[in-house]
Order: sequence, then C-alpha cells, then structure tokens
Amino acid sequence: MQKISIFDAIAENKRRTWLLMAGFILILTVLGYAFDYFISKTGKLFLGFIIFALIWTILSYFFSSRVTLAINGARAVNKNDYPYLVNVVEGLSIAAGIPSPKIYVMNTEALNAFATGRDPAHSAIAVTTGLLKKLNRQELEGVIAHEISHIKNYDIRVQTIAVMLAGFVVLIADIMRRSLFWGSWRSDSERESRNGFAFLALLIISIVAAIFAELLKLAISREREYLADATGALLTRNPEGLASALEKISKDAIPLRTVSEATAHLFIVNPLKKKTLTKRISSLFSTHPPVEERIARLRSM
Repeated sequence: MQKISIFDAIAENKRRTWLLMAGFILILTVLGYAFDYFISKTGKLFLGFIIFALIWTILSYFFSSRVTLAINGARAVNKNDYPYLVNVVEGLSIAAGIPSPKIYVMNTEALNAFATGRDPAHSAIAVTTGLLKKLNRQELEGVIAHEISHIKNYDIRVQTIAVMLAGFVVLIADIMRRSLFWGSWRSDSERESRNGFAFLALLIISIVAAIFAELLKLAISREREYLADATGALLTRNPEGLASALEKISKDAIPLRTVSEATAHLFIVNPLKKKTLTKRISSLFSTHPPVEERIARLRSM
C-alpha cells in the first residue's frame, strides 16, 4: 500500500477542497440549465441556480463549521467547565504546532468525537459527555490527538465543506424529483408531447445529482483516518491509548441521535449502525475504514 506523508496529505486536501467546490458549481450549473429548459425556458432559473451555487459555496467555506456544530447540538465550553479536557486539547495542540481549537461538548452518553473548521486557525473539536465519562486519560488523549491530526492535515476543511455542498445538492435533486410528479409547468398539449422525455431526463439528472452528493463525501479518502490515527499516536507516543478508545467507541450501543447521513463522516467512528448484507458490502460505501483494521495498525506500531 502506498504511504503518504503529512505534507502530501495537506497539499492534497487543499487541492481537493477547490475541486469539490468547482465540481459543486458545475453540477448546479447543469441542474439549473436542465431545470430551466424543461420548466420555463426563460433563463431566470438557470441564472438563479448559478447565483445560488456561488453564494452557497462561499457560505460553505466560511460558515460550514458553525452549521455542523449546531446540527450536532454541540455547545462551547471553557476551562472552568471542563479543565481536564481543555488541558488535554491545549497540550496536544502545542505538541502538534497548531493553535488550540475551540472546544465543544455534546450532551449525550454516546461515545464519539469530531473536528471541524476550515483551517487550524479556525477549528473546533467536539466530544460527547459520554466519552469524557467512560474513557481514561490515555484513551481521551488518543481521541483528541486523532482529531488534532485531522485539523493539522486540513482534513477538516474537506470534510466540513462536503457536508454543506452535499446537503444542498440533495435538496435540489429532491425538488426536481417532486416537480416531475406534482408540477404543472406546461400546458396539457405540451405536457402530452414532451412529458415522457422531460420526466426521464429530469429523473436521470436528479439521480446523478444525488449520486454526486454521496461522492462528495466518499471523495474524502478513507486513508485520512489511517493517517490521523498514526499522526495521533506519534503525538501521544502511545498507540495503545487510541486503539483502546476505538474499541470502546465501536462497541458502544448508545445511539448518537443528533447525527445524520450528512455529518456521520466527520466522527472518529461512524455513529450510524447500518444493517447490510455483509461487512464487505458495507465497507465499499463507507467513509470510514473498518475499526478492526485501524486498531490492528495501531497495535502494530
């Protein structure tokens, strides 16, 4: 398996961010043209799609982390609230050579954590209260080091922006599908002559858009988790701490109720427990590598 360095990962994540945003604008432009062609043919819808795509891309870049934290019910904390957690975050941030991220807590007994933000200077780490209660210091340090590694490697920029872009594409695709069934956008004579072709074309386009939204998340290479695990282990000099934490988190049966398909890829362990035919099929469409493999790699360090 090809090894990648931290510097290569950072450069690749920066390139991938711009590619994701460019792809998003392109797919919205295509959707806008198709929507306008089959519905109004005035050009207004097409222009509207382009404007919204540009505005949404800018908003995603600057505000997606705030949206992500709000969606997951995370609240900001200070040193008086959780001095133990703050000390761990600050100490590992110094070791990693990055500014200390803002710290948030999610009030749930579930075990999990995630990092978000557009760069190390504008980053945040969120952990569940259950994680703070059930992990020992070495395990907590392993989890925090993993998330700080995501921040340092610029994984968070790609991950967080993908949440906003994918969500918007899914919304537009859903509107297009609904318009096929409930819209009365042409006269009866036009509908009879062109409805079949329009239905098929818009349906295909909306399905492609939904697939693109999923690919936005899958474009975040699963190798990022292995790299963050390894980098985190180097920060703490204790691979077993993170390995033990991953075991506890993966075996935790308490659901994280605030999580959704749009934000699940941000967490250190995927909080969505999907019932699939086989683990192999599940892993093909997962944004996370198998926890067992991650643990094995850590314990082989």
